[in-house]
Amino acid sequence: MDELMTHEAQVGTARDLAGRAGYDAGFLGVPVPIPALPGVETVLLPYTHFSVLMRPDKRLAAVTALAMDGQKLMDLDRSGIQWRLDPRLPGDQQTGERVYARNDLDRGHLVRRASAVWGDTLAEAAQANEDTFYYTNAAPQAAKFNQGMELWLGLESYLQENAADNSRRIVVFTGPVFSEHDPAYRGVDIPLRFFKVAAFLHHGELAATGYVVDQTPQLDDLPDIPRPGVTDDAPPLGPFRTFQVPIRDVAALTGLGLDQLVAVDRMPIAAALPSARVTETWRELHSLEDLDLDFDLAE
Repeated sequence: MDELMTHEAQVGTARDLAGRAGYDAGFLGVPVPIPALPGVETVLLPYTHFSVLMRPDKRLAAVTALAMDGQKLMDLDRSGIQWRLDPRLPGDQQTGERVYARNDLDRGHLVRRASAVWGDTLAEAAQANEDTFYYTNAAPQAAKFNQGMELWLGLESYLQENAADNSRRIVVFTGPVFSEHDPAYRGVDIPLRFFKVAAFLHHGELAATGYVVDQTPQLDDLPDIPRPGVTDDAPPLGPFRTFQVPIRDVAALTGLGLDQLVAVDRMPIAAALPSARVTETWRELHSLEDLDLDFDLAE
């Protein structure tokens, strides 16, 4: 598929996105703003229930911010929804079809589709469903990684199901961990790692947890993508490895302003070893029972 030939069909017009409120920083009842990226040019794009802070230089999101209302989640189908460029941003500042064509790269959702699909009306939920299919909400991911990252998907499901089961509101920040070791492919740096930070209220107080997943082993299987080198700051690699990490490590790796959530990190070792080096206290998750929290998330 030629990205330029299909540009008009994929993009539509800015009117298609008129009136989008985007991520609500007051959603939890305690202000939790979208993390800023000081010193880097960004563009904030609002959608239904979420916003994307784009990095035009990377043609990918720096971070996505989702507000999820577990009491109002709906189960809607994705069939017939096509990926498309966002008309509010020049095509050369976002990663479109050309990067994903004729290879084993998937358009990996950053804001999980099922977690954004909620609302007071079916129309609201349906609009959120469609909004998750803008390329600004995608990142290049090895198909084997995107379709089979069991713990990452399990973690997303766990957060979503916990929100639904307890009628809880949760805020989720997700994005790539950009590094100088990311392999370049068709004009885009393919992120080797991705992060997720979940924020919520626990007994009325703000709490948060952080996670990182690595797709390096899966990129090794793609012949057209340069083999990434081993990084000094990366943990030992393996298929679908998901780590619970101190939020301060996410901040250090991404440059995002996460001080508010670093202060309420509920991973015990984050408070016990405040001066530990990045990656030293990462906890590999083999199952959801491995989550290291100083409380029960279901409480």
